[in-house]
Formats: sequence, structure tokens, C-alpha cells
Amino acid sequence: MSSTASQPATHARTGPEAAAWAERLRVANINPRTGLATDYLNHFNEAVMLLEMIPDMPECAEDFLTWTPLSYAEHFTASNFKARDLAIEAYEKAEPSVRAQFDNITQTLHSILTAVGTAMREVEKDETRVKLAEQATLWVQPLIAACGGVIHGGADADVDTIMAN
Repeated sequence: MSSTASQPATHARTGPEAAAWAERLRVANINPRTGLATDYLNHFNEAVMLLEMIPDMPECAEDFLTWTPLSYAEHFTASNFKARDLAIEAYEKAEPSVRAQFDNITQTLHSILTAVGTAMREVEKDETRVKLAEQATLWVQPLIAACGGVIHGGADADVDTIMAN
């Protein structure tokens, strides 16, 4: 293992090494400042898309129920993302405070979506599933936006405000 393997995404690197690392991340569509990739948001956007279909097509609840939470590394391992190994490495090297904030939001997203799935399995009426889907969408969309803010290095205050609501 190289001496830089345990260093944060960009913070402990200096000079040409930092510039080369940042360029590798940028080319791979990974934010060099945070070490995070927006591709992970596709995992949550898929769930939202399925939830949004339920009011018009209640039978789509079954499709939503096949969605399963995936960690950042699990998502990229299973994806066709060209730089998936680099995405996982950059995540692991991300600034601990950024990663903690990101992980907190994604854990909240997983908790909400899992709870909604459990509730949908327990009800029989389409109307109830529609209400669950509509409410879940209202909860999840701002959290996905907050997650995107963390990925792009947004202001902590903006993310804290969304998480508090």
C-alpha cells in the first residue's frame, strides 16, 4: 500500500500529487473537493421514480418493493460506472467530516425508504400505498438535494437546515 492510501481525498496531498489526484477525480466525474460522486444519487432517484409512478399505477408498488438499500461502495461495485474503483477509493479517503455528513443523510434516506417499503407490504389498499408513496417522496426529495449539496461541497448550514426539517 502506498503512503498516500490513507490520506483524505485532497486535503493531505500537496503539489503535483494533489493536482494529479484532483484531475483523476474530475475526469471520472467525482468531486475533487469532497471525493464523492453524484452517480450514487441515482440509487435514490430510482426509488423516487418508482414512488412517483404509484399514484397513477398502484401496481408499481411491487416494483418499488424490489428496491434495496445499497451503501456507496455496494452501489459502485454493482454499477457500470467507468471509474467505480476510483469512486470507492475517493469515498474512503474523503474528509471524515464530509463523509460523516454524507453518510448521515444517506442512512436517513435508507431508513425512510425501508420503512415505507415495510409499511407498503403490510397494507392491502392501493389508496394507502399511494399515500405512503406521496409522503415518502416529499420526505426523500429534499434529502437527495441535501446529499447532492454535500457531494458538491455545499454550505453545511444549508444541509443542516434540510436535515432539521
